[in-house]
Amino acid sequence: MEQYKQEFIEFMVDSNVLKFGSFTLKSGRQSPFFMNAGSYVTGTQLRCLGGYYARAIHEKYGDDFDILFGPAYKGIPLGVATAMAYSELYGKDVRYSSNRKEAKDHGEAGILLGSGMKDGDRVVIIEDVTTSGKSIEETYPIIMAQAKVEIRGLMVSLNRMEKGAAGDRSALEEIRERYGFETAAIVTMGEVVEHLYNRPYKGQIYIDDATKAAIEAYYRTYGAGELALK
Repeated sequence: MEQYKQEFIEFMVDSNVLKFGSFTLKSGRQSPFFMNAGSYVTGTQLRCLGGYYARAIHEKYGDDFDILFGPAYKGIPLGVATAMAYSELYGKDVRYSSNRKEAKDHGEAGILLGSGMKDGDRVVIIEDVTTSGKSIEETYPIIMAQAKVEIRGLMVSLNRMEKGAAGDRSALEEIRERYGFETAAIVTMGEVVEHLYNRPYKGQIYIDDATKAAIEAYYRTYGAGELALK
């Protein structure tokens, strides 16, 4: 596992973004872990987060894109932080864009915040986590209505590695098959378990035998095909 991925896992724990216990998800599933990007609340955290996204995007998609699109609301700070980090790390100025929940009908009217889009633009969508793929159902038509753009791919912070809404495939796989663009994550839940299982971090073990057993039980029910936790 790449060093930056190990650091990102520890960063999520330090930021109280990744938690272990018992959590009821929006889907109704009872999960032994929970990830909430809304817990990144400081300037230092956002600066670090943008850097991790930038590294993962650079590794997956290179520099072959023009716009980072972060769906409202959580995607707005993600897009801004990552665009800044991309400039600092790779010397490439990419534009950031987001949608408004309601179109603005005065001043600079329209549905977008940040950069507009033009024919030929290449877009990377950036989100915190995708469980069902519902957010892409809303985001995709908004982007495609702006201009004849190419969506290079989607980057999320954590691949939960569980079944999406339509069957045994993960949400990221379903998005890839339905829309025809690549999907990726900074880390997978499998990598989280690999890195934290019975390994003390700052004097604490976050995934002990009992927690690992709960995660494995969860994936026996909700694990997504070949992405199910081994």
